[in-house]
Amino acid sequence: MSDITSQQLVVFSLGAEEYALPIGAVHEIIRFTEPRAVSSDTDWIRGVIGLRGKIIPIFDLAARMGLLDLSAEPGKIVIVETGTGQVGVIVDEVDEVITVTSDQLEDVPSASRDTIEAIAKVEDRLVILLNPEGLFARQGELVDEAVAA
Repeated sequence: MSDITSQQLVVFSLGAEEYALPIGAVHEIIRFTEPRAVSSDTDWIRGVIGLRGKIIPIFDLAARMGLLDLSAEPGKIVIVETGTGQVGVIVDEVDEVITVTSDQLEDVPSASRDTIEAIAKVEDRLVILLNPEGLFARQGELVDEAVAA
């Protein structure tokens, strides 16, 4: 019996790059709505939205990943379960759900580990698998501080 496991990933685009999150971390995908601004020293915190009675912090994933301002119209907000609550990330488009096996995942240097879990090689594509825990580790606290201010 081999030890190859598979997992499903939700793939979305930011500019020309493809990123993914484990399907278990994705709560839902909604149409982009402009977040209400909150004061924050963190440039990738875009604000908050109300969703079904909850306040959800919204993050600009392109800015968080250090991508240049892509100036594309934001298309969707992916609501992500982080373990400390839900956050929304702005993406251009949600493309598909794919299944990858462990042998398609390449490790990344440990310096990137807090934001990137692995690189998935899917045919001729490279999809960057994000680490939802590390990527948004303290963001709930940051937004709570900003909303309280």
